[in-house]
Amino acid sequence: MVPAIVSIISGTYSGKKRTIALATLGIMGAVANAFGPLLGGVITTFLSWRFAFAFELIIIFFILGMQNKIPNFKPTESKNDLDIIGAVISSIGLVLLVFGILTLSKDINISVAVMILGLIVLAIFIWYELKRKRAGKVPLLDVDLFKDKNLRVGASIKLLYNLTLKGGLFVIFLFFQTVLQLNAFDTGLASLPLTTGLLIFSLTTPRLIGKLNHKTLMAIGCIISIVGCLVLSYQFRLNTTMLDLIPGQFLFGAGIGFVMALTVDVALFDIPAESQNNASGIVSTGETLGSSMGTAIIGIILILGVMGGINTAVDTYAPEYSGNEQFHQDVYDYFQKVGNIDEIKAQDSVIVNTADIIIQNAMAFVMQVLAIIIGVILILTLLCKNSPASTSRRGST
Repeated sequence: MVPAIVSIISGTYSGKKRTIALATLGIMGAVANAFGPLLGGVITTFLSWRFAFAFELIIIFFILGMQNKIPNFKPTESKNDLDIIGAVISSIGLVLLVFGILTLSKDINISVAVMILGLIVLAIFIWYELKRKRAGKVPLLDVDLFKDKNLRVGASIKLLYNLTLKGGLFVIFLFFQTVLQLNAFDTGLASLPLTTGLLIFSLTTPRLIGKLNHKTLMAIGCIISIVGCLVLSYQFRLNTTMLDLIPGQFLFGAGIGFVMALTVDVALFDIPAESQNNASGIVSTGETLGSSMGTAIIGIILILGVMGGINTAVDTYAPEYSGNEQFHQDVYDYFQKVGNIDEIKAQDSVIVNTADIIIQNAMAFVMQVLAIIIGVILILTLLCKNSPASTSRRGST
């Protein structure tokens, strides 16, 4: 549905109104991210996780009931133009790629092989689409759209900030539930500083467009998020409280809010009307891939951080076992088998301090990696060209 939503908005509005409409779409994403974990926590804690699927069914019926409120657009292609073969090939390629990423922590060799196979299938898909277009048929994906710099950069930013947001929420939720031992509802409450920052600044961004251009606002957002990640990198300890994490979470979410509100508009403003649906599909694919990859990739980073923490702890408390891979694995296995954090806190000081080092090292490593990814987003943002609408508004003021 998402590409269709973006296409409807792009086909309905133009200029400043389109910028505001697309920013509003980003705001709705922020609202969902703000209330989704809290609502999910309420359902899981007080009812059952199964009810979440029942509530989604209600939402689907609501959408179906409201469809007549959506303006009709004259089709630009017929059903005979549908590229079924391209759809099948692209689906297989994307499934293989995402599946390989999701299984990285289980068997890296098989995962890499599956990802390579997925990339090969996607390369075949691109070749087939080029061949189909040369034959005068309508391709599922117009590869020529990638010649547009802002579309390439915008889709990449969309992928990376979703990877960062989903991956960041994953590790923060994991910390809340394993170290602070919060239930699903309290975890949603504890993440409110992040999601509140995301919501407030995504709402504020459209109002700032007349004063600052897209690139500047997105760059400011990236810098704010980087600061938030660096603040958080010093906060995760065995004795950390929810209050300790409020400033870093808020800054991290606030910066993402800037980027979330403007990315789609930046990606699409040079795309002609007849190609908006195709281009919005590209952007939405980047978003979906980022969300799918976020938990898996950041999960791998977390494991690497844990192993680094074990190395530091062994060097500190058992230097005679430094470089002993079996001893390091035994330490890893020991903490894997521990039922809850209270069991660790009941042990002697060496065990407690070792756990503290592992937690601190692992979470700091994740936050530093997230800061680097946001740094890449910042560089990509600077490569974009500004919306003509925002440029003209600045010139007129």
